[in-house]
Amino acid sequence: MMLEDKQALISKLKRDLLAWQGVPERSSDEIAMDLGPLEKAFPNGTFPKGVIHEFVSFSRMDSAASCGFIVGILGKLMQNAGICIWISSVQTVFPSAISTFGADPASIIFVSMKQQKDVLWAMEEALKCPGITAVLAEIHQLDFVQSRRLQLAVEKSKVTGFILQHNPKLLLATTCAARWKVTSLPSQSDEGLPGIGNPCWNVELLKVRNGTAAKGKIVWTPKGFKIFSNKDVGSKNWNYNYQNLG
Repeated sequence: MMLEDKQALISKLKRDLLAWQGVPERSSDEIAMDLGPLEKAFPNGTFPKGVIHEFVSFSRMDSAASCGFIVGILGKLMQNAGICIWISSVQTVFPSAISTFGADPASIIFVSMKQQKDVLWAMEEALKCPGITAVLAEIHQLDFVQSRRLQLAVEKSKVTGFILQHNPKLLLATTCAARWKVTSLPSQSDEGLPGIGNPCWNVELLKVRNGTAAKGKIVWTPKGFKIFSNKDVGSKNWNYNYQNLG
């Protein structure tokens, strides 16, 4: 068998395996997130919708950085008059700052629940509504059973879910499609001037279902995400104040 035939056979087998596991083929109407190697780490090189994405953070700064990065993704998902529900036990996000990352705060419904079990219950119920684009919940711990309930909900509704775990005691096994870790990086303003510059993140995909782990440096600009380059950070670094979101 020729090398080209073997490669074609392997590619077909990969497509068949992904199809059997419920992963759709890439279509022309997919929304590009402009995340470079992070996006290519997913099956078919496409950011998966209709699944649960899990984010983990271990400090208040990283939690704020994760929120900013997630809002950048939400802005892409909601660009056609989409609606998001944001659920937490304590609201630390300043809604007006959300527009900085490309999302319309008027299209986000904020829900406050006192107990984590109530947050998870509200998220599960919201994920069952096909008219919603995305649901985001902030909690402290997610286990396998809880994640499975959320995954079953999105398999029917095709709503995209985001779980942000703040300082979890343990990183337990879950059924989430991806586990992300976002930390902030120093940035510099345009033309090397002092002051607050474009937000920069170190983004890691710690786990990807049917994909590969990956990491990259991402910058947020008025035009959206772009891959980090040396010109974004010079010899004099200035930290972006992520507390604008809080």
